Amino acid sequence: MNLDYIKPDNWSIIEEGFNPDHVKSSESLMSIGNGAMGQRANFEEHYSGPTFQGSYIAGVYYPDKTKVGWWKNGYPEYFAKVLNAPNWIGINVIVNNESLDLFTCKTVDNFRRELNMKEGWLSRSFVATLNNGIELEVKTKRFLSLDIDTLGAITYSVKPLNGEATISFQPYLDSGITNEDTNWDDKFWDTINVSHENHQAFIQAKTMKTDFYTCTFMESKVFINDNSLLIEPKIKADANFASFSYEHNVKQGETYTIQKFGGYIVDRNHDKTELIAVAKQALDQATQLGFNTLLNQQKASWANVWNMADITIDGDVKAQQGIRFNIFHLNQTYSGKDATLNIGPKGFTGEKYGGSTYWDTEAYCIPFYMATKDQEVARNLLEYRYNHLDKAIENAAKLGFTNGAALYPMVTMNGEECHNEWEITFEEIHRNGAIAFAIYNYYRYTGDYSYIPEKGLEVLIGIARFWQQRATLSSAKNKYVILGVTGPNEYENNINNNWYTNYIAKWCIDYALENINTVQSNHKADYNRIIAKTKISESELAQWKAVADTMYFPYSEEHQVYLQQDGFLDKELITVADLDTTQRPINQKWSWDRILRSPYIKQADTLQGFYFFEDDFSQEELQRHFDFYEPFTVHESSLSPCVHSIQAAKLDRMDQAYTFYLRTSRLDLDDYNCEVEEGLHITSMAGTWMSIVEGFGGMRVKNNMLSFTPKIPKQWKGYSFKVNFRNQVLTVNVSQDGTKFEVDSDDELTILVNDKLVTVVPNSLVTV
Repeated sequence: MNLDYIKPDNWSIIEEGFNPDHVKSSESLMSIGNGAMGQRANFEEHYSGPTFQGSYIAGVYYPDKTKVGWWKNGYPEYFAKVLNAPNWIGINVIVNNESLDLFTCKTVDNFRRELNMKEGWLSRSFVATLNNGIELEVKTKRFLSLDIDTLGAITYSVKPLNGEATISFQPYLDSGITNEDTNWDDKFWDTINVSHENHQAFIQAKTMKTDFYTCTFMESKVFINDNSLLIEPKIKADANFASFSYEHNVKQGETYTIQKFGGYIVDRNHDKTELIAVAKQALDQATQLGFNTLLNQQKASWANVWNMADITIDGDVKAQQGIRFNIFHLNQTYSGKDATLNIGPKGFTGEKYGGSTYWDTEAYCIPFYMATKDQEVARNLLEYRYNHLDKAIENAAKLGFTNGAALYPMVTMNGEECHNEWEITFEEIHRNGAIAFAIYNYYRYTGDYSYIPEKGLEVLIGIARFWQQRATLSSAKNKYVILGVTGPNEYENNINNNWYTNYIAKWCIDYALENINTVQSNHKADYNRIIAKTKISESELAQWKAVADTMYFPYSEEHQVYLQQDGFLDKELITVADLDTTQRPINQKWSWDRILRSPYIKQADTLQGFYFFEDDFSQEELQRHFDFYEPFTVHESSLSPCVHSIQAAKLDRMDQAYTFYLRTSRLDLDDYNCEVEEGLHITSMAGTWMSIVEGFGGMRVKNNMLSFTPKIPKQWKGYSFKVNFRNQVLTVNVSQDGTKFEVDSDDELTILVNDKLVTVVPNSLVTV
């Protein structure tokens, strides 16, 4: 079902009216995070209806043994699962001996839930009538601190409306949790110790197999009408659980409030023997500052994020809400503070895809982080892959590749491949190309070449070696072919000569050869170190060049287009427009056999190559390929609409570009793929940013400078965005009348606008 209950709003995600059918979807949409941890928008109080409980700690995972019918050589031994972590948000509310439970209440009125993206908090309010007749007004607010990223804070208030009531707040910690996503129903957590003192409680637990040690902690205070109460709690604790009970007789119209601080300390950042001590420091800091001061700090920190990352849209509330929703969740998921972390496709909003790193980071996310953060953040994402190079070489060796050939994993937490579908694990090898393209993209945008001689060239060499060995010389074609692959279109498995894969393979080899020469000429010490380490010979480089120079690309003379793969024209070429709408989405209605025999394309495939390498092709070639492939594209990947929006804008098809933009920006808000309750599509959200900045704004790097070809949908009065280009922040403001540029630096910035040179001087607006 498409969602229609979220209220259009420029800065907030708002739900009005309680509907149990919406609970799991709202839990996804209103998830909160701070880069170090995150949680779905689960209710604090007990809820007996359908819910997907989820709290997650960045970088903590479990190697769930792969579930296959039989073993295959080279097959990953496990699928890395992001773990539902011990729960610290819980606050049971008991009113005259009855538990507050919205699923079983007599009535729930005036229900309102808001995720305020501008200030970074989640709130809820409602009036509930319990079965015992007590009527309550409830108000809650919570956030995960950007400043103290181990800490979250909750305030929860209850006001009896029709008489006095004995109310007990029971804040708790619970490590007896399970994952929604598990192959064998393994026990993921081992609780080591449950302890408490004063108003603080701690659960020390470690993950099975991976041995991540964690401390989940809490401390609470209670108030009546904002006046602090000193109530000695009743304590309940067992092997996996600790709760305090704060009971008070509350008069009609009085407000009884609990403030709860909690979070996680992890041995990724601290010695495992010091976790409780560090947790106590966090609690001391929280209680000294208090909820309101922490909230004001949160608002200031988010204001700082939005100052650089915001995109404004004038005249279209749904479009504005959509882009801010995407930018907000990207910043909740990855802050750039920890270079050992990466961006999972679901972030902190669910467990699907294992919460691991995909090629999405390099293909879609790096441009967003390069332009809206300091370039060091993007460099950290590149270094993440360099640090996993040895594992990538091991992954390739398991499949029979030699001599330092590197195959980066489709899915990983630590560099090892852990995807458990053979058609992806063994065949979707184009991911290697995205790793190399990100290095090129980083240098193109930042001008920082230092990464390549220091680290990047070793990655490029490993990738080039893989492509040279993966290609086969076809005597029939007298060309190099690449057999048995899955392209970006995952609705085609085990096909030969996927054009995008072949093209990026050739490009990777050429780019590696180019940089070997550059490093040899300009960075002699690095060159000598790398040659000694990789043992490259001239004969090997000649083999690379032979593969790149004679790569085969399937082509149709009839249609004047590159073919997505050999045999594409053998399919029954019925366009999506002629497909029965009751059959959509096909991935939920059709057998996999039927999908594989169909012409339908999950996401940009050939057109992904035209997006990456647009300078290699003319506008006319793009138009032919777009007109040929888009009609067969079902856009059932979250990564699809953004690329098509960018290309439609480039082709001046603004109505189509706008439609694709709305689809990518509101993919989850409107639940296009009918799966939002499983979690959000975080990495595609960076593609949404690109659809405005690169699509409508036309931003590129040409001739070593920023270039723009601004366009504006007719539905908008104007839009604006900022980019940090080589430590100069440029504001671009596009309206129906023209485009204004302003630079925030001491130096002028020369840019291209519609292929003409424009110089932007500090402290002055330039209008084009």
